[in-house]
Amino acid sequence: MNLEQLFNQYKEESIHGRYITLDSIEPLLQKLNTNNQLKIIGKSVLGKSIYSYQIGEGKIRIFLWSQMHGNESTTTKALFDFLNVLNSGSDLAKQLLNTFTFCSIPMLNPDGATLYTRENANKIDLNRDSQDLSQPESKILRQTFETFKPNYCFNLHDQRTIFGVSDTGKPATLSFLAPSYNEEREINDSRLKAINLIAAINDVLQQYLPNQIGRFDDSFNINCIGDTFQYLGVPTLLFEAGHFANDYEREVTRKFVFMALISSFTSLCENVIVSNGINKYLNIPQNKVVFYDFMYKNIRINYDGIEKITNFASQYKEELFENQIYFNAYISQIGELENHFGHYEYDAKGALYKDDYDNFPKLNQKADFCLDNNVKFVNGMIKI
Repeated sequence: MNLEQLFNQYKEESIHGRYITLDSIEPLLQKLNTNNQLKIIGKSVLGKSIYSYQIGEGKIRIFLWSQMHGNESTTTKALFDFLNVLNSGSDLAKQLLNTFTFCSIPMLNPDGATLYTRENANKIDLNRDSQDLSQPESKILRQTFETFKPNYCFNLHDQRTIFGVSDTGKPATLSFLAPSYNEEREINDSRLKAINLIAAINDVLQQYLPNQIGRFDDSFNINCIGDTFQYLGVPTLLFEAGHFANDYEREVTRKFVFMALISSFTSLCENVIVSNGINKYLNIPQNKVVFYDFMYKNIRINYDGIEKITNFASQYKEELFENQIYFNAYISQIGELENHFGHYEYDAKGALYKDDYDNFPKLNQKADFCLDNNVKFVNGMIKI
């Protein structure tokens, strides 16, 4: 199966970029609602509809949810690409629908999506609310889990651009985790099923995304939903959509999430999952915080009449303005940047730093500056 070709065929062209809201997806859900698959399963804090979409007649029950964090939209896009496959009438669709019953919540946190925030409208991180169930969105997720009784759970998220594949200098474009079910991080039958499936996904995706797949930290936190569902005995997989070079809109990463979803279910269909993938899983390099969006090296600064050579880095903040996301670069680190990488790196070779303020970089200052070699930077990038 050519996953690249499959993605191009079924990509949902009407949604793109980072700002995906309920208004973006409601027309798609209505279009896909050909046989009463769509239900409103509850309301958010601000009264927005939370939908589930259920399709398939198979014995293996798959529960997927996305945008638990409102500003993590990449997996939502990929989920709609996948739903297009399921509704295509193709041989693959028939195979999947005969093997599985899929229940998805494409947007658990519509208020956070509108505000482009991680939290819900009450400023609560829903992924730390799996025990208290203090929020309506948390209750809806738990009720759906208990009613649907899944055999596998897929917890779909985005991760920031700071994560790399260990110390390789490669960004972690996708990361996976079979969450722990206890403090000791032991492996029981439930967690082993998730581990084996991730090992199978990784085998496939390395053909398309070599050396850019990481393994997320498995520290146990019962307040996290994945840890809770694993604790309750249901194999749970965490997907983390990360950065691909020059892909801040996450349209390339979206493709790899789609590939991972297809690979998950074809592997289960065809029973090509190894019986003990622990070593394969543990050989996936750990996610590590090693990246900045921009890194500037060997910059000469004049501080109180003393000249010295330093390095500094800047990071994008994603800021919502008039229904559009702007990537605004701010200085985030000055000095020692050893063992870190930049998605964009510039070696000033001793050129002198100048800006409109005090002529030396300061934390949280906009990354607008120039060098005495006639190079000017605006919003982190060289201005041509």
